[in-house]
Amino acid sequence: MLEPKLSLRLTSLDVFRGITIAGMILVNQAGLADEVYQPLLHSEWNGCTPTDLVFPFFLFIVGVAMAFSLAKHTKGNRGGGSIYWRVGRRCCLLFALGLLLNGFPTYNFSTIRVMGVLQRIGLAYLLAALVVLNLPRRGQWILAALLLVGYWVAMSFVPVPGYGIDHLTRSGNLGAYIDRLIIGTQHLYRLDSFNSMGDPEGLFGTLSATATVLAGYFSGEWLRIQPVKSRTSLGLVLSGIGCLLAGWVWGETFPINKKLWTSSYVLFTAGWALLLLATCYELIEVRRLRRWGKPFEIMGLNAIFVFIASVVAIKILINTYVRTGNRATTIYAWVYEHLFLPWAGAKNGSLLFAIVTVLFWWLILYGMYRQRWFVKI
Repeated sequence: MLEPKLSLRLTSLDVFRGITIAGMILVNQAGLADEVYQPLLHSEWNGCTPTDLVFPFFLFIVGVAMAFSLAKHTKGNRGGGSIYWRVGRRCCLLFALGLLLNGFPTYNFSTIRVMGVLQRIGLAYLLAALVVLNLPRRGQWILAALLLVGYWVAMSFVPVPGYGIDHLTRSGNLGAYIDRLIIGTQHLYRLDSFNSMGDPEGLFGTLSATATVLAGYFSGEWLRIQPVKSRTSLGLVLSGIGCLLAGWVWGETFPINKKLWTSSYVLFTAGWALLLLATCYELIEVRRLRRWGKPFEIMGLNAIFVFIASVVAIKILINTYVRTGNRATTIYAWVYEHLFLPWAGAKNGSLLFAIVTVLFWWLILYGMYRQRWFVKI
């Protein structure tokens, strides 16, 4: 009897993507309040909170999806220039959308942040795709290891002009220096950034972020050739535990740090991504328990749309005022202070506001799903 194999569309991956996008909306909205539960905030510097998992999960998912979308171009049939055009076009679109998002609503190009979440996703996707399309499997693994080890060596041992080896501080690390030198991001590491996904998404750190995409790709490639069985889920779990332990151990000498996207952070977050993917895979693909995941699948099918739309909505909420003069207050502050704070308190109010926001976007995405409207890049 033939063992079942995966189709080209992995429903559990859509559910994983939906869980991640729901988490992003939740932490972005909750993070606007003055008082927030700690798990909904980023680590100030070293360490990892649940919020710090959101962005690497996106990159990991990009890698898993790449294993399916590029499958026919990695075995003899390279697809010629058309596949490179498609990859380059997607990277450019993501980068352009990220710039538009960073500049909204004022578009002051003298102060606009060049890098951002979508920009990093686009660049890391491009670099990982070039690796996948041009190197054999062994070469891909070797390059991924070199990215992690080389990034550690560069960040830990290369002196920074004016700082020396400054022990990975905010402004004294090599990544910050290179970003300032190339794109003039003098305030790259400030803590007051609006985006709860975290600042920065600098240029140099994109190298280690590419390793996150490749980790997802290796996982997707493995899934493609495995039978749809619980032992496949177990393989993901064991790999996830291994990455968690490796990241934790490495973190003793090269701290787990999202803002620097350290090599230990890559391994540690890849471990959690593998565990969540294993859970979704086991429940949906193996046990065929799909009903629980349908709400998340609906969100995952229009992830790029809701990512952009939700960030635009947040910027409108915090930049539009409902009063003038001394009584001026933003729409966000008015809604929070009148509808949530009085009866729920500060922390619970911010959490409930965030949950309502997630439900609001789910209703919009459900309407789009019913109409079969899917926004793709």
